[in-house]
Amino acid sequence: MSSIKTIDPNSISQPELHSYLLTAVAPRPIGFVSTIDSEGNVNLSPFSFFNVFSSNPPIMIYSPARGRNNMPKHSLQNVQEVPEAVINIVDFPIVEQMSLSSTAYDKNVNEFVKSGLTQVPSEKVKPPRVGESPVSFECTIDRIIELGDGQGAGNLIMAKVELIHIQDQFLDEEGKLDPLKLDLVGRMGGSWYTRANNASLFEIPKPIRTKGMGVDGLPSGIRNSAVLTGNNLGRLGNLEQLPTADEIDKVAKDDEIRMMQKKLNGNPQKLKNELHWLSQRMLMEEQTEKALAVLMYAEKLEA
Repeated sequence: MSSIKTIDPNSISQPELHSYLLTAVAPRPIGFVSTIDSEGNVNLSPFSFFNVFSSNPPIMIYSPARGRNNMPKHSLQNVQEVPEAVINIVDFPIVEQMSLSSTAYDKNVNEFVKSGLTQVPSEKVKPPRVGESPVSFECTIDRIIELGDGQGAGNLIMAKVELIHIQDQFLDEEGKLDPLKLDLVGRMGGSWYTRANNASLFEIPKPIRTKGMGVDGLPSGIRNSAVLTGNNLGRLGNLEQLPTADEIDKVAKDDEIRMMQKKLNGNPQKLKNELHWLSQRMLMEEQTEKALAVLMYAEKLEA
């Protein structure tokens, strides 16, 4: 096991703590928030201290933190004056413009103009939305919770969604948002971002309507495999039960396994190891039930 560096947050500076927190807690979604003050000045700022926290009522929260000079952000001052906001979602085609808008411009400077993004009038709230954003949420501010008064202190802005705008090109045939069409970006530490495109997206069956047997429900020979990873075991543990004897016998007749057995019949331990590699490949190909049947057949070889 590798050595561990343990840090007391009170023993390091705020910038150091900020760096550890934001680099470790990532990737973070980005809320691209437009607000307006009582005099009609528009502000557009990105926040990675952002997420959705409820669907009933629909509540999103973002947190403008006090900056290096310990002054509150203009976007915080704006919602204190006009308790409305539009939370725009950031995709890859606008990530550079989004980054530019994070510049500490003066209060009366419109970041829509500075970033070159399109200012589109909202329907239910005063702040405009970003025309290029794939999804925009018109919100009213439910409440603001101040977390402190020092540098780096957050201010939780709880925004209730009143209206949603979605560009049609990001919908699937059923009219739902398609994660494969959305080319979203996430915030990492420092100046780094990540891109959620086809190359990085993957799907995991969610154990919502079923109750997986758990890794502890697998035989010890599978749990202690020298081949299978923790992710492999987690996928197997998501199944509700072990395969039946008939299912194990059926997979044993598979041509690939028969050829493998013929080749390595004199070395049962090596055969078992090869079967574990085969099952891992099946897991990568989403053949979870068959992969477990192969592993259970490998267990029978030692019985």
